[in-house]
Amino acid sequence: MQSVTLPASLDEAVAALGAMPAAVPVAGGTDLMSAVNKGLLRPAGLVGLSRISELRGWHYQDGHALLGAGLTHARMGRPDFAALIPALAASARAAGPPQIRNAGTLGGNIATAAPTGDALPVLAALEADLVIAGAGGSRREIPVSHLLAGREMLEPAELIGFVRVPLLHAPQVFLKATGRTGPGRATASVAIVLDPARRGVRCAVGAIAPMPLRPLEAERWIASLIDWDGERGLAPDALAAFGEYVAAACIPDQAPPDDGGEAPVLSPAVLHLRRTVAALARRALGRALS
Repeated sequence: MQSVTLPASLDEAVAALGAMPAAVPVAGGTDLMSAVNKGLLRPAGLVGLSRISELRGWHYQDGHALLGAGLTHARMGRPDFAALIPALAASARAAGPPQIRNAGTLGGNIATAAPTGDALPVLAALEADLVIAGAGGSRREIPVSHLLAGREMLEPAELIGFVRVPLLHAPQVFLKATGRTGPGRATASVAIVLDPARRGVRCAVGAIAPMPLRPLEAERWIASLIDWDGERGLAPDALAAFGEYVAAACIPDQAPPDDGGEAPVLSPAVLHLRRTVAALARRALGRALS
């Protein structure tokens, strides 16, 4: 590794990356150091973001929260943040052991784009946007889903500066299943966000695909059953049907054979994952509506 630069502002960080195209930006470094230790990455230089105070907080803008990319999971898990964006706070509290939550950041979760990133399905369900900082103080916004899907990429001298999240002032829930007890990587996760102003339900499923999945038809169907002007409760069979709808949409059956024979039998592992997603979606929606 040739050099480490510690800029004091977002624009200084962008300029440093422009001057050292082979350098890698680093905030908490949880994923970066893992890759370095495994011999998967040998950066020519580092641009440290830990001294940029504007990235470690948030402010309000036109009914949205503008979240600094340097917000740690530990900070997002606190009660004052949870009052604003409950599902994102829940995902932050589930992000791993204390050393990971204290170091790992929101921007790092997005930039790494690991399928098991706990914040990603929440941001997808919230339909969050990213504010990208570029050369000369430029800023542009892109939907977080576009970056995760690879439809838009960051230029070498660009950084995720902020995440723009709508403040819906409505119930939100994040749940995940892990392969072992205690904090761990998700085998499946579900974020549910209610949007009463639009009479909508947003759902995103994480960890089972390279990016969070939105079962849009299931969202529309369940939203049509909710009495938005009343108590909003749903019967258990409707919640169960929603869970199955979400699971089938995100983990579909294989295409049936052309000869009219029976459809292939799903493997036990796929069936277990489908049941897990169905249970998470059912419970998450039930909690959101309770």
